Amino acid sequence: MNTPRLAPVPLTFNWMVRRLSRLVAFGFGSGLIRPAPGTWGTLLAWLLWQPLSAAVPPAAVGVGLAAAFALGAWACGRVGRELGVADHGGMVWDEMVAFWLVLWLIPGGTASQAVGFLLFRLFDILKPPPIGYFDRRYKNGFGVMWDDIVAAFYAVLVFALALRLGG
Repeated sequence: MNTPRLAPVPLTFNWMVRRLSRLVAFGFGSGLIRPAPGTWGTLLAWLLWQPLSAAVPPAAVGVGLAAAFALGAWACGRVGRELGVADHGGMVWDEMVAFWLVLWLIPGGTASQAVGFLLFRLFDILKPPPIGYFDRRYKNGFGVMWDDIVAAFYAVLVFALALRLGG
């Protein structure tokens, strides 16, 4: 017996704004931009970082990041189930939260942030172990968020090592 295929959902701005979970998962619309929606989502996160980090006391940023992670796990899980694709390429909240973590942990300044951006995108795209393992293994909202957090830690680690070795 053949199961009927669902018609693909047209991913439009109007579709996205109808539910909070879609708006969050698709990074306020940055995930609708082609090509490379993950890069667009990361760029939006970078643009939002300055006003957000200026408005929130440094001690509260970690709490905010944990809340953003939990919100993303819920939103990405819900939208992934709705689309029938656990980690749809247009869902970029995971990149946004992970890059905010990078920006929070590396020293300030535009040049440092640009290096953090490049390192994070590199690890997020290449998915070296265990990032690729988590990406393949956990097909739910938590998994969508977690592999990008690991990519963020790799970026921070390489940045710290380069800073230590390079002076």
